[in-house]
Amino acid sequence: MRKFIPLTALLLLFAWAAVCPTTAQAAPKISESYGPGPNVFSLATGSPGELGLLKVLGEAFGAKEKARLNWVKAGSGESLDLLKAKDVDMIMVHAPKAEKAALAEGWATGHALIGSNEFYIVGPKKDPAQIAKAKSAADAYARIAAAKAKFFSRGDNSGTHKKELSIWKAADLTPAGDWYIIAKGFMKDALLRADAEQGYFMTDSSTWAAVQKDVKGLGILFRGDKVLINTYHTLRQPDGATPGAALAAKFIEFVGSPAGQKLIGAFGKAEHGEALYNDAAYAKQYE
Repeated sequence: MRKFIPLTALLLLFAWAAVCPTTAQAAPKISESYGPGPNVFSLATGSPGELGLLKVLGEAFGAKEKARLNWVKAGSGESLDLLKAKDVDMIMVHAPKAEKAALAEGWATGHALIGSNEFYIVGPKKDPAQIAKAKSAADAYARIAAAKAKFFSRGDNSGTHKKELSIWKAADLTPAGDWYIIAKGFMKDALLRADAEQGYFMTDSSTWAAVQKDVKGLGILFRGDKVLINTYHTLRQPDGATPGAALAAKFIEFVGSPAGQKLIGAFGKAEHGEALYNDAAYAKQYE
């Protein structure tokens, strides 16, 4: 019996290890890296990375500081979670209420306005819900719900999703039914799906400008409500919290400098005929 009990315990331990998940979390996946290194920091964001703005900023900063920026592709909600868990050194997000909470709780600092774009509500050109006649974003959403017209939601706790939910709340509606479709994709993929399936969608103006040549069946049907202005901010780790926190602070300074702001204000103009983002000076009026 003295030999049998330890052996049984050992077998039970092996069995437990095989079926129980480890408490250690894997490092977030790096989508792309910009700059030559050897100094490294990580940044989580969505559209600015997906559309290429982060590459332009990262390469310019990397050449200046001999640094490498590792981009982790994540929407605003996930980016905030990654920052809180100390899995990234900084983030670029558009979720004002969550940003303020992070600052108040003390696990984030370096809050700085870097620029803006706006949201468009796009949809089938025949506009079955008649949202082009809407007087506000909430009115547009109410018309879509009343018509039970197909609507695509990011459904991913991103900044876009948070904004969408706030508009449904303003309309005093809780969307539900076959017409309300959770896309679970990033902005570009969700927009292209809305086009393919002829539904309404709220896209940011930057993605629309970059992708509109591939979007054949949708048009901008509502824009201009002040609630649709979309400001972007940075947040970073407190000093010393992660190895790349100090470099992230330098990057935030660079992005806010005349050189960084010039890159933001000009980004996309040569390729698309219009800049994809407004600079911080323009965005400040909507703070």
